[in-house]
Amino acid sequence: MARLRFVGEIQILDVTDGAGFALVPPCADPGFDHRSCDYWEDADQGSKAARLSWLEPGRPRPEPRPRGPVAANPFLADLEAGAAFNPFATPRPASNPFAPDESHEPDNPFAPRRAPRPTVGDEAPPKLRLLGRGLGVFGSYAKVLLVDEVAVAYTQFGPLTAYPRAQRVRDLYPQLPDAPLPAVITCIATTPEARRQGHALRLVAAVIDDLAGRGFTAVETYPVEGAPPDATSAATPAFWIRAGFDLAVADERFPVMRRELG
Repeated sequence: MARLRFVGEIQILDVTDGAGFALVPPCADPGFDHRSCDYWEDADQGSKAARLSWLEPGRPRPEPRPRGPVAANPFLADLEAGAAFNPFATPRPASNPFAPDESHEPDNPFAPRRAPRPTVGDEAPPKLRLLGRGLGVFGSYAKVLLVDEVAVAYTQFGPLTAYPRAQRVRDLYPQLPDAPLPAVITCIATTPEARRQGHALRLVAAVIDDLAGRGFTAVETYPVEGAPPDATSAATPAFWIRAGFDLAVADERFPVMRRELG
Protein backbone atom coordinates (compact mmCIF):
# COMPACT_ATOMS: atom_id res chain seq x y z
CA MET A 1 0.00 0.00 0.00
CA ALA A 2 1.44 3.39 -0.98
CA ARG A 3 2.18 5.69 1.91
CA LEU A 4 0.71 9.18 1.56
CA ARG A 5 2.98 12.16 2.09
CA PHE A 6 1.54 15.31 3.58
CA VAL A 7 3.56 18.38 2.62
CA GLY A 8 2.86 21.56 4.55
CA GLU A 9 3.05 25.15 3.38
CA ILE A 10 6.18 25.67 1.27
CA GLN A 11 8.02 28.96 1.03
CA ILE A 12 11.22 29.72 -0.88
CA LEU A 13 13.11 32.76 0.37
CA ASP A 14 16.16 34.61 -0.91
CA VAL A 15 19.00 35.06 1.57
CA THR A 16 19.64 38.80 1.42
CA ASP A 17 19.98 39.86 5.04
CA GLY A 18 20.62 38.68 8.57
CA ALA A 19 17.09 37.38 9.02
CA GLY A 20 17.37 35.18 5.93
CA PHE A 21 20.86 34.06 6.90
CA ALA A 22 19.57 32.92 10.29
CA LEU A 23 17.18 30.55 8.51
CA VAL A 24 19.95 28.58 6.76
CA PRO A 25 19.49 25.01 8.02
CA PRO A 26 22.36 23.01 9.53
CA CYS A 27 24.37 20.55 7.47
CA ALA A 28 23.60 16.86 7.83
CA ASP A 29 27.22 16.33 8.93
CA PRO A 30 27.88 18.54 11.98
CA GLY A 31 31.49 18.94 10.88
CA PHE A 32 30.31 21.13 8.01
CA ASP A 33 28.33 24.35 8.08
CA HIS A 34 26.72 26.27 5.20
CA ARG A 35 27.01 29.46 7.26
CA SER A 36 30.80 29.33 7.50
CA CYS A 37 31.66 27.64 4.20
CA ASP A 38 33.83 29.42 1.63
CA TYR A 39 34.83 26.28 -0.28
CA TRP A 40 33.57 27.52 -3.63
CA GLU A 41 34.50 31.16 -3.10
CA ASP A 42 38.18 30.39 -2.46
CA ALA A 43 39.96 28.45 -5.20
CA ASP A 44 42.81 27.21 -2.98
CA GLN A 45 41.96 27.35 0.71
CA GLY A 46 38.18 27.27 0.85
CA SER A 47 36.69 25.17 3.63
CA LYS A 48 33.35 23.52 4.34
CA ALA A 49 34.19 23.21 8.02
CA ALA A 50 31.97 24.45 10.83
CA ARG A 51 33.69 27.56 12.18
CA LEU A 52 31.84 29.24 15.02
CA SER A 53 34.04 32.31 14.74
CA TRP A 54 32.58 32.99 11.28
CA LEU A 55 29.17 33.58 12.80
CA GLU A 56 30.42 36.57 14.78
CA PRO A 57 29.25 39.90 13.33
CA GLY A 58 31.93 42.00 11.73
CA ARG A 59 34.68 39.37 11.92
CA PRO A 60 37.20 39.91 9.11
CA ARG A 61 37.57 37.15 6.57
CA PRO A 62 41.16 35.89 6.23
CA GLU A 63 42.83 37.07 3.05
CA PRO A 64 43.66 34.17 0.69
CA ARG A 65 47.29 33.55 -0.11
CA PRO A 66 48.41 34.11 -3.69
CA ARG A 67 47.56 31.15 -5.88
CA GLY A 68 50.58 29.17 -7.04
CA PRO A 69 51.04 27.71 -10.51
CA VAL A 70 48.69 24.90 -11.39
CA ALA A 71 51.46 22.83 -12.98
CA ALA A 72 55.22 23.33 -13.02
CA ASN A 73 56.75 24.08 -16.44
CA PRO A 74 60.58 23.94 -16.52
CA PHE A 75 60.60 26.17 -19.62
CA LEU A 76 58.68 28.90 -17.81
CA ALA A 77 60.44 28.71 -14.45
CA ASP A 78 62.97 31.45 -15.24
CA LEU A 79 60.30 33.74 -16.60
CA GLU A 80 58.07 33.20 -13.59
CA ALA A 81 60.96 33.82 -11.20
CA GLY A 82 61.76 37.11 -12.87
CA ALA A 83 58.20 38.29 -13.26
CA ALA A 84 58.43 40.47 -10.18
CA PHE A 85 60.97 42.82 -11.78
CA ASN A 86 61.12 43.98 -15.38
CA PRO A 87 63.66 46.77 -16.07
CA PHE A 88 61.95 47.61 -19.36
CA ALA A 89 58.46 47.87 -17.95
CA THR A 90 57.03 51.32 -17.30
CA PRO A 91 55.44 51.50 -13.87
CA ARG A 92 51.75 52.31 -13.91
CA PRO A 93 50.73 55.43 -12.00
CA ALA A 94 48.99 54.77 -8.74
CA SER A 95 46.10 56.97 -9.83
CA ASN A 96 44.73 58.58 -12.95
CA PRO A 97 45.03 62.38 -12.74
CA PHE A 98 42.39 62.72 -15.44
CA ALA A 99 39.83 60.57 -13.67
CA PRO A 100 37.23 62.43 -11.60
CA ASP A 101 37.70 62.14 -7.87
CA GLU A 102 34.39 60.75 -6.70
CA SER A 103 35.27 61.35 -3.07
CA HIS A 104 35.33 65.10 -3.78
CA GLU A 105 32.59 65.23 -6.38
CA PRO A 106 30.92 68.64 -6.19
CA ASP A 107 27.32 68.73 -5.18
CA ASN A 108 25.18 69.29 -8.31
CA PRO A 109 21.53 69.82 -7.47
CA PHE A 110 20.59 69.23 -11.15
CA ALA A 111 22.36 65.89 -11.52
CA PRO A 112 20.39 62.80 -10.51
CA ARG A 113 21.90 61.01 -7.58
CA ARG A 114 22.59 57.32 -7.84
CA ALA A 115 20.59 55.25 -5.43
CA PRO A 116 22.83 53.38 -3.00
CA ARG A 117 23.24 49.74 -3.88
CA PRO A 118 21.80 47.22 -1.43
CA THR A 119 24.33 45.65 0.90
CA VAL A 120 24.35 43.36 3.92
CA GLY A 121 26.67 45.76 5.74
CA ASP A 122 30.24 45.53 6.97
CA GLU A 123 29.11 44.17 10.33
CA ALA A 124 27.53 41.04 8.85
CA PRO A 125 29.19 37.63 9.41
CA PRO A 126 31.82 36.72 6.77
CA LYS A 127 29.65 34.19 4.91
CA LEU A 128 26.72 36.58 4.70
CA ARG A 129 29.05 39.20 3.24
CA LEU A 130 30.10 36.68 0.59
CA LEU A 131 26.48 35.93 -0.23
CA GLY A 132 25.72 39.63 -0.38
CA ARG A 133 28.45 40.63 -2.83
CA GLY A 134 26.12 40.61 -5.81
CA LEU A 135 23.05 42.25 -4.31
CA GLY A 136 23.55 45.49 -6.24
CA VAL A 137 23.91 43.76 -9.64
CA PHE A 138 23.04 40.07 -9.62
CA GLY A 139 20.77 39.70 -6.63
CA SER A 140 20.66 36.91 -4.08
CA TYR A 141 23.31 34.18 -4.11
CA ALA A 142 21.33 31.76 -1.93
CA LYS A 143 17.82 30.48 -1.28
CA VAL A 144 16.19 28.61 1.59
CA LEU A 145 13.12 26.40 1.37
CA LEU A 146 10.80 26.30 4.37
CA VAL A 147 8.00 23.88 5.17
CA ASP A 148 5.56 25.26 7.72
CA GLU A 149 8.15 27.97 8.54
CA VAL A 150 10.90 25.41 9.22
CA ALA A 151 13.96 25.60 6.95
CA VAL A 152 14.63 22.21 5.37
CA ALA A 153 16.73 22.93 2.27
CA TYR A 154 19.41 25.35 1.12
CA THR A 155 21.07 26.20 -2.17
CA GLN A 156 23.89 28.50 -3.25
CA PHE A 157 24.28 29.76 -6.81
CA GLY A 158 25.35 32.74 -8.87
CA PRO A 159 27.55 33.87 -11.74
CA LEU A 160 30.65 31.80 -12.43
CA THR A 161 32.86 34.78 -11.54
CA ALA A 162 31.65 34.57 -7.93
CA TYR A 163 33.08 31.07 -7.44
CA PRO A 164 36.78 30.66 -8.31
CA ARG A 165 36.82 26.96 -7.42
CA ALA A 166 34.09 26.32 -9.97
CA GLN A 167 36.21 28.13 -12.54
CA ARG A 168 39.16 25.87 -11.66
CA VAL A 169 37.02 22.78 -12.26
CA ARG A 170 35.90 24.25 -15.57
CA ASP A 171 39.50 24.91 -16.58
CA LEU A 172 40.07 21.15 -16.62
CA TYR A 173 37.75 20.76 -19.59
CA PRO A 174 38.52 22.93 -22.64
CA GLN A 175 35.59 21.35 -24.47
CA LEU A 176 33.13 23.36 -22.38
CA PRO A 177 31.85 26.49 -24.14
CA ASP A 178 33.60 29.72 -23.17
CA ALA A 179 30.81 32.08 -24.11
CA PRO A 180 28.41 32.97 -22.85
CA LEU A 181 29.62 31.92 -19.42
CA PRO A 182 27.08 29.91 -17.42
CA ALA A 183 25.62 30.54 -14.05
CA VAL A 184 26.49 27.86 -11.50
CA ILE A 185 24.74 26.08 -8.66
CA THR A 186 27.45 25.16 -6.18
CA CYS A 187 25.44 23.78 -3.28
CA ILE A 188 22.18 21.95 -2.73
CA ALA A 189 21.35 20.37 0.62
CA THR A 190 18.35 19.02 2.48
CA THR A 191 18.13 18.24 6.18
CA PRO A 192 18.05 14.47 6.92
CA GLU A 193 14.51 14.63 8.29
CA ALA A 194 13.15 16.24 5.11
CA ARG A 195 14.80 14.05 2.49
CA ARG A 196 13.00 12.17 -0.30
CA GLN A 197 10.15 14.68 -0.36
CA GLY A 198 11.27 16.58 -3.45
CA HIS A 199 12.40 19.73 -1.65
CA ALA A 200 15.83 19.87 -3.28
CA LEU A 201 14.28 19.54 -6.74
CA ARG A 202 11.79 22.30 -5.91
CA LEU A 203 14.60 24.55 -4.81
CA VAL A 204 16.64 23.87 -7.96
CA ALA A 205 13.57 24.60 -10.11
CA ALA A 206 13.18 27.97 -8.36
CA VAL A 207 16.84 28.78 -9.01
CA ILE A 208 16.50 27.81 -12.69
CA ASP A 209 13.52 30.14 -13.11
CA ASP A 210 15.44 32.89 -11.32
CA LEU A 211 18.55 32.50 -13.48
CA ALA A 212 16.54 32.39 -16.70
CA GLY A 213 14.82 35.61 -15.65
CA ARG A 214 18.21 37.22 -15.09
CA GLY A 215 19.24 36.47 -18.66
CA PHE A 216 21.48 33.42 -18.26
CA THR A 217 21.39 30.92 -21.11
CA ALA A 218 22.93 27.97 -19.25
CA VAL A 219 23.68 26.73 -15.76
CA GLU A 220 26.29 24.22 -14.64
CA THR A 221 27.03 22.27 -11.49
CA TYR A 222 30.00 20.17 -10.44
CA PRO A 223 29.17 17.12 -8.32
CA VAL A 224 31.83 14.81 -6.93
CA GLU A 225 31.37 11.24 -8.11
CA GLY A 226 31.27 8.63 -5.35
CA ALA A 227 31.19 11.03 -2.38
CA PRO A 228 28.95 10.14 0.61
CA PRO A 229 25.67 12.12 0.53
CA ASP A 230 26.51 14.07 3.69
CA ALA A 231 30.03 14.94 2.54
CA THR A 232 29.27 16.64 -0.75
CA SER A 233 27.63 20.01 -1.27
CA ALA A 234 26.86 19.42 -4.94
CA ALA A 235 24.68 16.27 -4.87
CA THR A 236 25.19 13.51 -7.43
CA PRO A 237 24.97 13.30 -11.23
CA ALA A 238 21.79 11.22 -10.87
CA PHE A 239 20.14 14.02 -8.90
CA TRP A 240 21.00 16.63 -11.52
CA ILE A 241 19.66 14.42 -14.31
CA ARG A 242 16.33 14.30 -12.43
CA ALA A 243 16.52 18.10 -12.28
CA GLY A 244 16.76 18.34 -16.08
CA PHE A 245 20.54 18.57 -16.47
CA ASP A 246 22.66 16.70 -19.00
CA LEU A 247 26.07 15.16 -18.48
CA ALA A 248 28.31 17.68 -20.25
CA VAL A 249 31.61 16.06 -19.24
CA ALA A 250 31.91 12.45 -18.12
CA ASP A 251 34.69 12.11 -15.60
CA GLU A 252 35.34 9.46 -12.95
CA ARG A 253 35.89 12.07 -10.26
CA PHE A 254 34.66 15.50 -11.38
CA PRO A 255 31.82 15.29 -13.89
CA VAL A 256 30.15 18.46 -15.18
CA MET A 257 26.38 18.72 -15.39
CA ARG A 258 24.84 21.39 -17.63
CA ARG A 259 21.37 22.62 -18.44
CA GLU A 260 20.56 24.98 -21.29
CA LEU A 261 18.04 27.68 -20.43
CA GLY A 262 15.64 28.95 -23.01
